[in-house]
Amino acid sequence: MELKTIRYEIADGLATITLSRPKRRNSWTGRMHTEYRWALAEADKDRAVRVIIVTGDPEGGAFCAGADLGALEGHSERGKYDAGISEDIAKPGYGVAPEFDATFAYHFGLAKPVIAAINGPAAGVGLVLAAYADLRFAVPGAKFTAAHGRFNFPAEYGLSWLLPRIIGVTHANDILLSSRVITSDEAMAMGFLNKLLAPADLMAHVTAYARAMADGVSPGSLRETKRQIYMDLHGDVASAVNHSEAMLVEMSMHPDYKEGVKAWMEKRKANWQG
Repeated sequence: MELKTIRYEIADGLATITLSRPKRRNSWTGRMHTEYRWALAEADKDRAVRVIIVTGDPEGGAFCAGADLGALEGHSERGKYDAGISEDIAKPGYGVAPEFDATFAYHFGLAKPVIAAINGPAAGVGLVLAAYADLRFAVPGAKFTAAHGRFNFPAEYGLSWLLPRIIGVTHANDILLSSRVITSDEAMAMGFLNKLLAPADLMAHVTAYARAMADGVSPGSLRETKRQIYMDLHGDVASAVNHSEAMLVEMSMHPDYKEGVKAWMEKRKANWQG
């Protein structure tokens, strides 16, 4: 695929997707969504990729400023919303569980963790993108907003389900019902972020964190643990226990179990098979 709105790079087991429409503050379009899903699908099936990082082009001065205002104006003129994507769009994460077979919920079906490096404002779809990442690191003072209220939209793309589970109903209501702008500092206090980092340190920290995860955790464990987390949000505790016990037996027969034990005993980096 010819990439016009994102950059996709692979290095040392890490795939980095950079939202890149710098003249439009990395705002979201149907084209960007199409390219983003293509990149996720590529990373998910690439055995060399262990962790996925999503960030915004620094030249854009934002992580993602939300839907492109030109697109919003076009929706208004046409009299209805149009996502701007085609039927043949890539479907990363689909097929794992029916609960994940929807726009942005597909993140939960990915076999690899996604880390958001939020290097500036995240509004509307930008906030959605950050919320569906598995881990979130941001710079101080970045502005976040759900934004939908000012356009007569509903809470977008499942944020009404997801945000209460990340930060609780009280904070989710504050963000979603008011559509107010909050800062990353407030988001950190609410529990939405994992850590705040100086702009100069953000990507270095996220890259080091991702590399430590890729080196220290087997691909199978990353895949199954991520699926456990999101599947168990839809189930009960007994089912979670029973499933984990069954997976423990199954995964202990994989060569990566023996390799993990051996590497631990020999105090060296494991050579995972995946």
